[in-house]
Amino acid sequence: MVVETAISPRLAEEKWPPQGQWTYEDYKRLPDDGWRYEVIEGELHMAPAPRPKHQEATINLATAMSQFARSKKLGKVYTAPIDVLLHGLASPVQPDVLFIASDRLDIVKEEFIEGPPDLTIEVLSPSNWLDDRRTKFRLYARAGVREYWIVDLERRTIEVFALHGHSFTLLNRYEPGETVRSEVLPDFEIAVEAVCLP
Repeated sequence: MVVETAISPRLAEEKWPPQGQWTYEDYKRLPDDGWRYEVIEGELHMAPAPRPKHQEATINLATAMSQFARSKKLGKVYTAPIDVLLHGLASPVQPDVLFIASDRLDIVKEEFIEGPPDLTIEVLSPSNWLDDRRTKFRLYARAGVREYWIVDLERRTIEVFALHGHSFTLLNRYEPGETVRSEVLPDFEIAVEAVCLP
């Protein structure tokens, strides 16, 4: 959700920029108070810490993808919280899971990722599902992310979008009993049930 006013007592004590003018320096001053913060096009977005089911889905997906990428020497997988700077667009955004191909690992800096990942994954949460479906959907396409997955734990679906031109095209919407496949990670497969637990 986009924050119009500070809601944390600690946030209220500090002087913060108006919406639309947030920078990475402002973001770095935010407290470690259990909220998840992102700055998209100068606006502060915040959401509560993910629920256990969300964490299980993220861990299962990231573990399978990381083992596959490592075994094939294809690149590296990271999970939130990790700062991803998309210049002129987000400073930072924090995808739940992201993959960076071996030939692009130079975007991995000591403190953050500087540039678009090759693949990002967002696991929907009740508090910010609209951000993932609209705001981040447009953001990742504009930044040049090659593939975007949306994991819907309530509907138990995984949607895979590929960047064609300047916008995402739905490759497939997977349901229980089906196996998710990726264009960015050829031959990687994972069952919907392994991610969207009952």
